[in-house]
Amino acid sequence: MNKKPYQICKRCVMDTSDEDIIFDNNGYCNHCTDFLKLLENHKYVEGQSEKKFKDILLKIKERGKNKKYDCLVGISGGVDSSFVAHLCKVNSLRPLLLHLNNGWNTAIAEKNIQIMQKALGFDLYEYKIDWNEFKEIQLAFLKSSIVDIEMPTDLAILGANYEIANKYKIPSILSGGNFSAEGILPLTWGYHVKNDMKLYKHIVKKYSNIKIKKTPYAGLKENFINKFIRGIKTYYPLNYVNFNKDKAKQFLIENYGFKEYGGKHQESTITGFLQTYLMPIKYNIDYRRATLSSQICTKQISREQALKILDTKAYDEGKIKKDKLYICEKWEITEAEFDNYLKLKAKNYKNFPNQEKFISSLFSLYKKIKS
Repeated sequence: MNKKPYQICKRCVMDTSDEDIIFDNNGYCNHCTDFLKLLENHKYVEGQSEKKFKDILLKIKERGKNKKYDCLVGISGGVDSSFVAHLCKVNSLRPLLLHLNNGWNTAIAEKNIQIMQKALGFDLYEYKIDWNEFKEIQLAFLKSSIVDIEMPTDLAILGANYEIANKYKIPSILSGGNFSAEGILPLTWGYHVKNDMKLYKHIVKKYSNIKIKKTPYAGLKENFINKFIRGIKTYYPLNYVNFNKDKAKQFLIENYGFKEYGGKHQESTITGFLQTYLMPIKYNIDYRRATLSSQICTKQISREQALKILDTKAYDEGKIKKDKLYICEKWEITEAEFDNYLKLKAKNYKNFPNQEKFISSLFSLYKKIKS
């Protein structure tokens, strides 16, 4: 996808597999430069961050006063969301745990959800997506050849969060998103401009024969209504604690019996397959670069350590073969059909109608007004 001469950042490990990457005279890329600037105001500072978190906790409790639940916490069976649930317990919050089941849970992920729910004693709501409809949506994204096959799941999670928050009159949502391992992600690797329903609906309409009726989503309109009219606020607790994913995982294992499931997003069969196999094979993208670069910027890992990790293969051949067969069976396509999709020209959001500039400008304006 990229015609630039190969270059890798001298500070992090992002490289020209991102077609939009820019390097300065020092050989530093725009991703780590921008992220480090962001961290100046948002990084964890002992004492200060805890104070900010304490203020947020007071707001959550006050907003949820006299309600059955004072917050909603999405839980996937992964480390981040499970640690947020743990923080709720130690800080005496009353969350409703919400799990969006899109049909791709691993057995370990489901076990971890059960472990955390039972140990913490919180209520759990499982939101099961209509599989037949969701399958066709995912296949539409596969056929489109866009790198963002996970976009339907991301928008479904957000849509389900708002739906359940409204159903139970919950005023606050707590997310496991955090700067620690997610501060860097190029748009060409993961189109995270929020709520671009123009792109989403275009792909579904062009590459499938269905209409989106049962699958939840939250576009710009739904976001505006829920944030500004209904007043639902989203908080990110992991940005206010000294969060290290590896240490958090070990803590959960030792204190709750949490089960190891592998690397980032490996709690989902499809997500793990897409990030470790499909992205490097078809799109020449090693997703680990973004995670490792974020960790370099937050000083959780050295650049030398990151480069050693990148020297290893992103996936296990045996596991990928099993996962590929399972995925094809669930999607009801042959492996030959899947291989044909791999041969299609790789695309990203730029190849489709989208609202990137409009939505980005709106959120930039919102941040200025908010500040």
